[in-house]
Amino acid sequence: MITFETARSLAARLEEAWNAGDGAAFGEAFTADADFVTVRGELHQGREAIARGHQGIFDSIYAGSRVEYTVVDTRTVRDGVGIAHLSAVLKVPAGPLAGDHRALATVVIVSGENGPELTAFHNTLIG
Repeated sequence: MITFETARSLAARLEEAWNAGDGAAFGEAFTADADFVTVRGELHQGREAIARGHQGIFDSIYAGSRVEYTVVDTRTVRDGVGIAHLSAVLKVPAGPLAGDHRALATVVIVSGENGPELTAFHNTLIG
């Protein structure tokens, strides 16, 4: 069963990695074959691509940024598979995207060999 606490634990891992500017750690929350759709509609496939893509933004447009994820809801789809919605507030200190940004993500969580992992993440800007 995928619980609220399962989703919160994964969200905390993502938050910690983002706030450290660590793309590799961000990618570690995902399955090897995960899909990630960015707020701009770009598709990154696979843990390594997700990690590389995030390191790229941590080193450029989102340098020094901080994110806070809040789990909105969760539900179990079947044994070992769940869906959660994460609300995000991103604070960007400088550059062309400076300011606060809000987003809502739909994530698919699966039970993996090393515990719960994200296998899909679709991120959408709010307002």
